[in-house]
Amino acid sequence: MARISLDCPNSLPGIPLSVLSVPMENKYKCQQCLQVLRRPVQAQCGHRFCVHCFKQLTSSGPKPCEACRQEEIYEEPISILNSSEAFPDNAAGREIASLPARCLNQGCNWTGSIKEYEAQHEGRCEFEQIQCEACQNFILRTEKDRHNERECEARTLNCKYCKVTFNFKEIKAHDEICLKFPLQCKDCGKKKIPREKFNDHIRSCAKSKSACPFGEVGCKSVIENGKLSEHEHNSTMEHLRLLLPMVLSMTRTRAEASGSGEWQDDGPGWGLYRGPTDGVIEECAAPQQSVDLDKKVTALENIVCVLNREVERSSVTLEAFAHQHRLDQEKIENLSNKIRQLERTLTMRDLQLSETEQLVRELQFCTYDGIFVWKISDFSRRRQDAVAGRTPAMFSPAFYSSKYGYKMCLRLYLNGDGTGRGTHLSLFFVVMRGKCDALLKWPFSQKVTLMLLDQNNREHIIDAFRPDVSSTSFQRPISEMNIASGCPLFCPLAKLAGKSPYLRDDTIFIKAIVDLTGL
Repeated sequence: MARISLDCPNSLPGIPLSVLSVPMENKYKCQQCLQVLRRPVQAQCGHRFCVHCFKQLTSSGPKPCEACRQEEIYEEPISILNSSEAFPDNAAGREIASLPARCLNQGCNWTGSIKEYEAQHEGRCEFEQIQCEACQNFILRTEKDRHNERECEARTLNCKYCKVTFNFKEIKAHDEICLKFPLQCKDCGKKKIPREKFNDHIRSCAKSKSACPFGEVGCKSVIENGKLSEHEHNSTMEHLRLLLPMVLSMTRTRAEASGSGEWQDDGPGWGLYRGPTDGVIEECAAPQQSVDLDKKVTALENIVCVLNREVERSSVTLEAFAHQHRLDQEKIENLSNKIRQLERTLTMRDLQLSETEQLVRELQFCTYDGIFVWKISDFSRRRQDAVAGRTPAMFSPAFYSSKYGYKMCLRLYLNGDGTGRGTHLSLFFVVMRGKCDALLKWPFSQKVTLMLLDQNNREHIIDAFRPDVSSTSFQRPISEMNIASGCPLFCPLAKLAGKSPYLRDDTIFIKAIVDLTGL
């Protein structure tokens, strides 16, 4: 007897019993795992095993058959399991492969044979619960990729700023210290500033605020760095007013010092007291002090002149800005007028397009031989709308008796109208205003036949009538369409219930035939 091939590294134990759609016979059960045999092998004692189970049993050498012992038919050496004495049971394998099967996973409606289950569905079912290798949670197979990328608590991620790898649970804490993490300046609103460069940005940010340099003489303004020059230009006069008392005070102090003869200027803000014996030196130093004061006053006068020129230049710049603003406003107004004109043109084009689409739809279903077949799909939904009163009636596309003949259409009440309300389909014939009505014979007098088609082509529902020539419904139309005329009791709704030959795939067909005799 040929040795069984056990080179099956990816072999699986038996198929679960509940996969079978029918009760399992004992001959299809593995004596080891007690499941449905998968790749069955038969030992010399006659018992069958899955190849996976048999391989495990005999992996350490021959073993006694426990099934033989339980059945009290144990007999050596026949009841000894040995891989050299077993063989593939292909006959049982083919029988098992043809057994009906179903999927065990909740929500899956798959059915087929055991062979199809193993080859096509097992291990591939979208509703199968599988275990995540990282976090050990069970998830649907279809959600594996999303779970691994977005939900798994044990997944690893690279910091998208510094590219260092972290566990998902640690990534948020890392964001608080990451040197590459982008921050936003609250002063200027600039975004994506790396944390390592944020302090440098704060020092140079044009929107950061600092005290005015003239704060030492009384200016209390706090200005953004980028607007410091503008503030100095706009506040020139205010700064001069703040400087003036200091300059005058300095001048008076120096004048008093030179007149009293008791103090000598020996540097900025410093004086030396002179005794009575220094009179000669004082007389020599007074003219020199007067010259120094004159020089300082002249320097201050020059500063004032420079500041005045700066004020004049700022005024000219402001006037130029105002002129440019007026020009910009005129451009904006012109562009707004053009936009309004384009919007009006676009509205007209949309209207023309809508009319063209309506004409194309009419031409698509239009006929010119007096015969028209009207396909009405979504019958259930349309009838519910009719019962609820949302759309009690519907019109068919127009059709003609000839290219230049009468223009007509059909009007259908899916929940009935008049005497047929709630019990019948009501179908009416409508004469419409056409382009060649002046060339036609009036009143309209052609025989009209209305049909609800049996989709088995056996027994159509037919109703026909000849127009009442005295009725306004068949006179030459003076509006878009005349009053409808036809059959309020055209077809009982009961005939459309159940497996009706008139209603298939939620669709009915209505046919209208206009007798062209005499035209």
